[in-house]
Amino acid sequence: MSTGFPSHRSFTRQREQFLAAATAAGARLYHYPHPLCGPFGEALGTDVALIGNPQAKHLLIALSGTHGVEGFYGSDCQSRWLQTFNPQTLPDEVAVLMIHLINPWGTAWIRRVNEDNIDLNRNFLDFSQAPPDNQAYEALHAIYTCDQLRGPHREQADARLNERVQGEGWPAVMSIVEAGQYRHPDGLFYGGNSASWSNRTLHEILREHLASASVAMCFDLHTGAGDYGHPMLLTIAQAAYPALADARQLFGPWLFTLITGADSQSATGVAATATGYASQAIIDALPRVRLMPFVIECGTYPGEQVHGVLRDDQWLHLHGDLDSPQARQIKLQLLEQFCPADSDWQELVWVRTRQIWERALGALIKMAG
Repeated sequence: MSTGFPSHRSFTRQREQFLAAATAAGARLYHYPHPLCGPFGEALGTDVALIGNPQAKHLLIALSGTHGVEGFYGSDCQSRWLQTFNPQTLPDEVAVLMIHLINPWGTAWIRRVNEDNIDLNRNFLDFSQAPPDNQAYEALHAIYTCDQLRGPHREQADARLNERVQGEGWPAVMSIVEAGQYRHPDGLFYGGNSASWSNRTLHEILREHLASASVAMCFDLHTGAGDYGHPMLLTIAQAAYPALADARQLFGPWLFTLITGADSQSATGVAATATGYASQAIIDALPRVRLMPFVIECGTYPGEQVHGVLRDDQWLHLHGDLDSPQARQIKLQLLEQFCPADSDWQELVWVRTRQIWERALGALIKMAG
């Protein structure tokens, strides 16, 4: 057992809650085991719950845990929805697919990244081609590999970051850092050099469960960007996709459209300069499906604060002791940044997520006619 990790929020508890709710709802269950264990020695994996006809042509998909620690919000919403949903309301041509904690290692170890320090939303690339070359990150990399949590080296790293922020502004510096980088496995927002386990597993799930689909709406569940307690609904892609007009008509002014690219900007707090998003990967993987990829992004704390705790967690996994009281403090802080303990926050994000899913499911049922 790793004493540095809190147990009141754990992968095992989230999984047990999800499986119980899915079983009670009469879902078909599928399991994709992960090769590694969690901090308590627990087996890890991604579970999938399918409600409705496996050959249905219209699907609502909910994906949690792309960024591991953010999976607590997503998992809670998936379980609560399953607990309240009446499967008898689904017509034969409509099904619901719940993909639970696609980055199980990240959730278990309370990290945003996966077992290889990879940010999954920078990893969905064609690695037969050269990855993006984020040259501007090179001057910032040493800030994120500092060997001290507190002390003169950390103070120097803080000063370097503050100098860049004062000269260029916080959004400009973050547009560099959060764009992703592919040279430094020990750096922040690392995209990897090959498809990760979670990347491969998501593609396997899509192949196995969407073979009959003609229309689908996929919701990737995230936290950490935006105003506290405010769930933003976004659609994120590298270019306009065929069903974008349908997505805009369905959600109207609720929907933010984010077209990513090296020169893209966004006031949402979500990185517009990044490539390798799961949303784009799902579009690419399902060319015959009229797909609407959505992201629900629930705001927590100010970006500068969240970023500071991410740096602390990066230090911990590079230089710290995972069994120490210091580790426990950092993990509790990181958990709070991405899944606040505030019961009002938790209720607000659940209610809004449920509303979004209900509108989407109603539209799918109407399409199925």
